[in-house]
Amino acid sequence: MHRVRFTPSGLEVDAPRGTTVLDAAIAAGLPIARSCGAEGVCAKCAVCVVEGGEHLSPEAADETRIKRRNRVDAVLRLACRARIHGDVTVTASYW
Repeated sequence: MHRVRFTPSGLEVDAPRGTTVLDAAIAAGLPIARSCGAEGVCAKCAVCVVEGGEHLSPEAADETRIKRRNRVDAVLRLACRARIHGDVTVTASYW
């Protein structure tokens, strides 16, 4: 299990390896935008990685393309695409 921290809410959850950041946020009871149903189309679930970015799955070409198409800042990650492989801390502007 890996520790996922959400700032500034202060909430934390343990998540098994391979869990998406989106699923971890939902498990923590946090609101997270996902108007496309986590299909990786809308890019509304973009989060900022505060710590532990090296513990997320590498950004794949489809995630980069989706972010570019939706004008999402390149430094953000799509929570529905980023899979957890170690402890990580993330934030979103609406938390």
